[in-house]
Amino acid sequence: MEKETLNTAAGYLPDERPSFGKLLLYAIQQVIVMFPATVTVALVTGFQVSTTIFASGLATLFFILITGRKIPLYYGSSFAYLTAISSMCAAEGFVKVDGILPTEAIQYAQFGIILSGFVSIAAGLLVRFFGTKSVETILPASITGPVAMIIGLTLAGNALSDAVPNAETVTAESSMWIVVALITLISTIVYSKYLKGFLGQLPLLLGALTGCLAAAVAYAFGVNLFRAMPAAALEASIWKLGDGSFFAIPAFSLPKVSWTACAAIMPIAIATIPESTAHMYQLDIYVNDVARRKGVKKRYNLVDLLDRNLIGDGICDMISGVVGGPAGTNYGENISTMAITKVFSTSVLSVAAIIAMVISFFTPLIKVIYGIPLAVIGGLEIYLFGAIAAQGIAIMIEKKVDMFSSKNIAVIASIMVIGIGGNYAFGGNIPFFGIQVPCIAGAAIFGIILNLILSVGEKKTDVR
Repeated sequence: MEKETLNTAAGYLPDERPSFGKLLLYAIQQVIVMFPATVTVALVTGFQVSTTIFASGLATLFFILITGRKIPLYYGSSFAYLTAISSMCAAEGFVKVDGILPTEAIQYAQFGIILSGFVSIAAGLLVRFFGTKSVETILPASITGPVAMIIGLTLAGNALSDAVPNAETVTAESSMWIVVALITLISTIVYSKYLKGFLGQLPLLLGALTGCLAAAVAYAFGVNLFRAMPAAALEASIWKLGDGSFFAIPAFSLPKVSWTACAAIMPIAIATIPESTAHMYQLDIYVNDVARRKGVKKRYNLVDLLDRNLIGDGICDMISGVVGGPAGTNYGENISTMAITKVFSTSVLSVAAIIAMVISFFTPLIKVIYGIPLAVIGGLEIYLFGAIAAQGIAIMIEKKVDMFSSKNIAVIASIMVIGIGGNYAFGGNIPFFGIQVPCIAGAAIFGIILNLILSVGEKKTDVR
């Protein structure tokens, strides 16, 4: 790997390495950007926070190595799988205790997460042997768009139940709960809209801090919304230093076979493929712009590495699933940070991954994360889950989906109704000839089959 070059003002390319001091600061910044979303996924799903953070760092390290240190991306937990995990838990009868899933539930989910990696790997192999158009044929925007929408919309109930307490009478606690949730939501939206630069990349973190500050004010007046770290979080640790109050190894677990988890979780990987693909096109533009500014003659053809990116995503899902972390994807937040700072060094992301893994062993930090009030999480969820649904619309707009096409309308309509209707009518699992089919997985599979059937005999036209 090349050492720091003289022309660093223009930024750092993937194969360049900043000096140690800069390297450390850039890496810490990437961890800060990754942290809010990755931790929120753990808190919402009920996965162990420390294990989730560790899995994120470990998977990122492997991604950098798998892609030959050529693709500067950070792997973090994906919101796309939240409903699938909830559906699996509902089907198996698992419930969270003090915000944490039973170890057996996590082990079942791990099985589905590992298998979901095969979907991304298969997409990567299709791209390698048949080109990028092959993926678009099976998973056009008319499918990935509405799938992303139902992922967000089926989580709406979870967001509101966390943001608004189910209290029959109005109390000081229930009132402050709603106030804190609103403060969190509105502040996060304001930060995301008006903050620029580095702070503009941290709306979730800043929104959570603002919500916690509001909760602290409520605490000063006798209303406690903060939570204690569940005993199960520390008890599940595989080794502790003393009582574990300072240092504890994350709660790693091995997967258990569950075909219910496979059916619920595996198909969701199709929703992350277009996102991951779009990130590669973004990176290609950003990195080559830095190369031009630095006067580097070399062309960084990152788009040509799309197959390796998708295969890396799939393997990272497997790595995260093996140790007990949620499924994930490469993070747009980290890409945006790199675009602003012009620092695309894979060395920076490698160090960031190591820092994340180290953090996961220290109990005081994990206690702080668990202490976040549910009202704050609920406020964040309203924004986040809505953003997932909006992203589905953005995918269809970006790909110019013809909304006057009878085929597209049929595919989109079917996916939306099966996905959302299955969630509200049957609680997330549709009874289908004696089989409980997760609504999102069922909607995605039906959409794929319907689209392929309606495409038979369709004439291809060149859009110029």
